[in-house]
Order: sequence, then structure tokens, then C-alpha cells
Amino acid sequence: MKNITDSFVSVGHWPSAGSFEFNTDILATNPINLSVVLGVLIFFGKGVCASCVRILSTIRNSEELCRGAAEQLERARARLRKVEMEADEYRLNGYSEIEREKINLINATCDSLEQLENFKNETLFFEQQGAVNQVRQQVFQQALQRALGTLNSCLNSELHFRTISANIGILESVEEITD
Repeated sequence: MKNITDSFVSVGHWPSAGSFEFNTDILATNPINLSVVLGVLIFFGKGVCASCVRILSTIRNSEELCRGAAEQLERARARLRKVEMEADEYRLNGYSEIEREKINLINATCDSLEQLENFKNETLFFEQQGAVNQVRQQVFQQALQRALGTLNSCLNSELHFRTISANIGILESVEEITD
């Protein structure tokens, strides 16, 4: 008992600051009070601990779901980046293909126009040649008709006979030379 009273009496007496020592007096450490507090905590804390376990379980589940969602989000972002790159590639290829087709169409149109221009020039040339030949034939016919008219008016039958005879002689001499 003396120790109990000593602990109450020594309440006013505090150890000096900076010193630390173990208290080996069982009654002074109050193990009974500690046991009671622990017993109350265990008895009443069962429901609280069960709630804590449920809360901790829920937190763990939430964390796992959060990790899963974060992984899905990262996969979705990676897929989005891939799809965006493919879309950019398709867009660039599409624009390139359109530009190539445009150039090919322009070149084909230029070639067609050039061919049409050549056909037009050839047609004009042939038409000009035909017109020139037709004019030549008309001029030749007119000249021949004038010449015949002049010859017929100037020649009498005797002169006409001598001219024919001379031409026959020329043709016979040409025939002898070729043989």
C-alpha cells in the first residue's frame, strides 16, 4: 500500500526533464486500468473493427477498380493515339492520291487537247491541199480550153495535119530510143 500512497503523494514531484527511466512498479503503471481500457475497446470495438474491415475492403476494392479503370484509360488513350495516327496517314495518303489523280487528269486533258489541235491542223492542211488542187485543176482546165480555142482559131486543117504528123514522128523517135 505504501507504494500506492507514494505514487499519489509523488504527484507533485516530477522527474527532471531530459531523464528517462523505466518504472518497474506494477501498481504505478496501472495495468488494471490498461486491461480495462483494452477490454472495453475489444468488447465495443468488435463492431467498429468489423466496420473498419468493411471500409478497408471497400477502399481496397475501390483502389483495384481505380487501377483497372486507369489501365483501361491508358489502353484507350494508346488506341486513340494509334487511330489518330492512322487517320492522319489516311488523310495524307488521300490528299496525295487526290493530288496525283488531279495531275493525271490535267495531263490527260492536255494530251487530248494537243491531239485535237494536231487533228485540227491536219484537217486544215488537207482541206487547204484539196482546195489548192481544185483551184489548180480549174486553172489548168481553163488554160487548156483557152489553148485549144487559140489553136483551133489559129490552125487550119493543113497546119493541124502537119502538127500531128510532127508529133507522131517525135513519138516514133522516142520509141526507137527506148528500144
